[in-house]
Amino acid sequence: MISEEQFQKELGIIIHNAIREDVGDGDHSSLACIPDSATGKAKLLIKDTGVLAGVDFAKQVFTFVDAEMEVEVLLEDGSSVKYGDIAFYVSGSSRSILKAERLVLNAMQRMSAIATKTQSYVHLLKGTKAKILDTRKTTPGIRALEKWAVKIGGGENHRFALYDMIMLKDNHIDFAGGIPEAIQKTQNYLRETDRDLKIIVEARNLREVNQILESGGVYRILLDNFNYEDTRKAVSIIGDTCLTESSGGINESTLRKYAECGVDYISSGALTHSVHNMDLSLKAV
Repeated sequence: MISEEQFQKELGIIIHNAIREDVGDGDHSSLACIPDSATGKAKLLIKDTGVLAGVDFAKQVFTFVDAEMEVEVLLEDGSSVKYGDIAFYVSGSSRSILKAERLVLNAMQRMSAIATKTQSYVHLLKGTKAKILDTRKTTPGIRALEKWAVKIGGGENHRFALYDMIMLKDNHIDFAGGIPEAIQKTQNYLRETDRDLKIIVEARNLREVNQILESGGVYRILLDNFNYEDTRKAVSIIGDTCLTESSGGINESTLRKYAECGVDYISSGALTHSVHNMDLSLKAV
């Protein structure tokens, strides 16, 4: 995974770009009718149920917009919330509050939805050794926020992007000429470039599982679109040689069954690409 420094840099880019996109040459609605000297206070009102996420990000947004704004946090990230709860109060320049409002709401609504869905998956896995992973199926430009939300919900991040882990999928394997060729070329590349990156290889069937094991040097085998029976067989064949991961259309109704096959991880793109925003509002008080 990326370092904390890299992660914070990504957040800074998101905030800067979002404010640029939304404000342009000025928030003329506020500039037109609210005096520069006006101050105010607003509350973040919860109008839904689920897991709250994005409070710490909201604080970063408010600071970016106006370092003099003050935030009083009542509910931290990861809190279970219900209709009528208040997450925080923000006070300071009225113009600044309005300038930050939409970015804060957009981010928190989506992050909370992702955290809520992730937590529901985590609960379904209780009693098994399997852990839930996200994927790269994220909204372009805000991946850092969505992966942060997964962690708040109790899940784990897969690789952040293409540069922090090697993942040889079906197309890589086919283009490289096969599993042995893809793995050998990858190992050579890592040695030649002096990179220390973990290697995950996707298997489409049990024959490919055996090919991966014969090649060796793999951190995790991804069992893609396997049925339950073949997943159990694959787990047995792999043993302690490397970690195992199930993926491919896994949802709430099948998640537990795959976990009971004995895999170490289950990855789900649905954590980030199939959620409905939590209803939140920022209201003047």
